[in-house]
Formats: sequence, C-alpha cells, structure tokens
Amino acid sequence: MTLADTAQGILDRGVADGDVVGAVASVIGPDGVICSAAAGTRGAGSDIAMSSDTVCWIASMTKAITGTAAMQLVEQGKLSLDDPGAEVLPLLGELEVLTGFDPDGKPVTRQRKGDITLRHLLTHTSGMGYDIWSAELGQYAEATGTPGVIECQKATLRMPLLFDPGDRWFYGTGIDCAGQMVEAASGLSLGAYLAEHVFEPLGMSDTAFKISDDMRSRLSAMHTRTDDGTLVEMPFEIPQEPEFEMGGGGLYSTLDDYCRFLAMMLNGGSLGGNQIVTPETHAQMTANAMGDVRVTKLVTAAPPFSFDAEFFPGVEKSWGLTFQINEAPAPTGRPAGGLMWAGLANSYFWIDLANQVAGCYISQQVPFADPRSYGLYEAIETAAYAEL
Repeated sequence: MTLADTAQGILDRGVADGDVVGAVASVIGPDGVICSAAAGTRGAGSDIAMSSDTVCWIASMTKAITGTAAMQLVEQGKLSLDDPGAEVLPLLGELEVLTGFDPDGKPVTRQRKGDITLRHLLTHTSGMGYDIWSAELGQYAEATGTPGVIECQKATLRMPLLFDPGDRWFYGTGIDCAGQMVEAASGLSLGAYLAEHVFEPLGMSDTAFKISDDMRSRLSAMHTRTDDGTLVEMPFEIPQEPEFEMGGGGLYSTLDDYCRFLAMMLNGGSLGGNQIVTPETHAQMTANAMGDVRVTKLVTAAPPFSFDAEFFPGVEKSWGLTFQINEAPAPTGRPAGGLMWAGLANSYFWIDLANQVAGCYISQQVPFADPRSYGLYEAIETAAYAEL
C-alpha cells in the first residue's frame, strides 16, 4: 500500500467515524507533492467534496507567514530582533503587567520590567496571551469590555501582559503586534505586504485576509462538536473590514497554497527561483530563538474553543521564528529539530529539514486540539515516517 493509499484511508475512516466533516492533507518533499488526500464535504450541510483547493481559515498557521514577513524586514535592516519594539510600535512601550483585580473587580497592573522586542513577539515570550488559555485575561476583557482578538479591533492589542518580557513562554497575540511592526516598517497594510513579498512570489493565489468572490465559491464551513459528539455547522468569519489585519490568525488559504509556503521553508527560503528569505535568515528562523525557555502545556480557559493543548507531552520543545521545535525525537518518527504549528480550527503542519519532508492537514472545526481530528493528522505524519 502506498502512502497515498494510507493517507486516503485515514481521512476516509475519520469522516466515516464522525471525527471530521471533511479534511485534506498533503505530504511534500523537495521535488513536490509526495501524496495528497481529501475526504468528506465542505460542510455538514453540503454535498460538495473537500479538495486541496477548498478555502479554509488557517488561523494560527498565519503566524509563520507573518513571522517570515518580519524576518524579511530584519534582513533589510528595517526591523531589529532585539531593539526595543516600541521604537517602531509605540503601544509596546505602554503595556503593563496584570497582577490581579481589586475588590471591585477592577484590574490591577504594575510597570513592566524590560522592553518588548520583536524576538519576544515571535517566540511568545513577550508576556502577551490569549484569553482562551488565560482566565485572567478573560476576566480582564470582561471587566474592561475589551473585544476578543477574533474581532480584529486594535483595543485588543492593548491587553496587559501576564509576565515580564523574556521570563517564560505563553502563547498569545505577540505576532499580531509583529504584524503591526511589519506595517509600520514597510508603509503597507499587512495584507498588501504579504501579497507582494510572499504570496505572489510563491504562487499562493488563494491566500488572503479578505475572501475574494472566487475564494468564497470554494469556502469550507466552520463546525463545532456538540455534546453528543456530532459536528454541526456554526456561523463564523473573520471580519472582512477589520480595524487591523490579524497577523496571528486572520488568513484564509488552501492546502495547495500552504504547501507552497512549506516547500519554500523546506528549500532553505526559496521556491521556483524566488528567494523569500536568505539562507542565513532561514537558519535563524529554524533554530531555537528563546534560549533555555521551554514551551509548556496550554490549559483551556474556554472549553468551547479549545481542549488542553500540548504536542508530544514529555518531549522538550523550544521556539524558533516562528515555529515550535521539538528538541528530542517525536513519537511520530520526526527527528529532533523538527518544526511545526497549528491553527485553532484543527489544522496542523510539520517541516523536517533533515529528512526533507513536510506535511499539512486541514479540517475546519472547534474545539482546538480535538483528539479526534488531531489524531488523523498525527496518523498521517506517522505513516509518512514509516514510509521513509
């Protein structure tokens, strides 16, 4: 049985078992797509088959793309990894650390120790968080009427820090601020910058913050799992006229397009003769960029949107610019030094530079880190290494 047969069988069983309504996956190598599979439909109420050009919300798989844009500008000397970020984005100098709440429920903050840098933003060590995994930030948002990040309003970027920059790792809105730094340094909106400097050179014609009519004709529905385990469609769309374009999670894309981005990373920063980042920058992006700090488990504070989340518990993990790095071999067969991340709607990718293999899996459902959807991704990655 070929890897293509195995991957297709995994997705077919996942649809039949109700793990997903629809899903797509590809494994790629240096010479292109090794195998691609698709199963199910674009929605629980749809009879249109999922395919590799189905448009999906890729959520935090946006982060690696925004990080790439930021690193292009570091290359050009327009941004610095370690200078105070407030020199480019003044709001970074205004953020304080949340210490608790007074008896009336009003937030209490203190001055921050140290400057927030682009490195902090790209490695999730700035002190910023997401209320999905922080009850304190959820309480702050409720007390102050601060909108959720998904609403794409700049007020969200002024949420307080959970700790001083550099103290530890916590997943959050840092890369949204990195996207704002890209805008400030380039003079372009983030979407326009990415289109010109990433998407067009890579041939990613179906990737954008704003859903075109053509993209909308191929758009997957979003789903949520009900108490009885079934998946139903839910109304969901990232604001199409946002106050800020969400560099941490606002992009829509396709499996085919995202695999072009992965192929560029697999190929040292270029694809089809178009250099996106230099080999030196690529090496920086794919190495641990936060020293002795390590990734920790994300404990859900919002069960409708996420399960507790940690990939490969027990395996030490660091962070590059902007990928999670497993510092020891993963149980799938991926060696130490592999890169990966994910999107809230249960999409996942990995990049293995040593073996020159990468893969991507996309479904469209919450809660995040759903063992049933994630299990399909992990099974495909494991099958790929068995084939290697």
